[in-house]
Amino acid sequence: MLCYPPSRAFTNERLRSDMAFYVVAVGKMKDNAVRNACMDYAVRIAKHLKLEVVEVKDSGRPDKQAAAARDDEGRSLMKAIPDRARIVALTRTGVGESSSRFAERMIEWRDRGVDVAFVVGGAHGLAEEVVRRADLRMSISAMTLPHELARLVLLEQLYRACTIMRGEPYHKGG
Repeated sequence: MLCYPPSRAFTNERLRSDMAFYVVAVGKMKDNAVRNACMDYAVRIAKHLKLEVVEVKDSGRPDKQAAAARDDEGRSLMKAIPDRARIVALTRTGVGESSSRFAERMIEWRDRGVDVAFVVGGAHGLAEEVVRRADLRMSISAMTLPHELARLVLLEQLYRACTIMRGEPYHKGG
């Protein structure tokens, strides 16, 4: 299991230091450009809030064993999620939100002081158990995205939400 960015103490008057956000995902990032972009956003986010990205091993099963792969990976994902964290399963059939609404949701989580784990499946998707156990099913696109790209979009949206919460000029949308 790989975790990044390195844990470090942070202070921020807008975010509670006793809460954490986790991105728990299947598989290592194979594409260097996507991996570098993910790391860049993770480092930016870590300046605003406590973030940990956890990668669990993909099952390595062939496509014709997709259901077994999802189940194997689902067990690994559930073990990697901290006990106290709310689970947000990323699935294309989940609730879609604007960036501004997502920032509002993050403020709600902050005000409640809850940890949140965003769960990103592998090439075969998420196990049904993970989706069932999720407190929220969220979509970042109605389209099917490669899992590496889904992780990048999630990290960018987390960073965007941080800038919206702080009133920084990064976000240009409504």
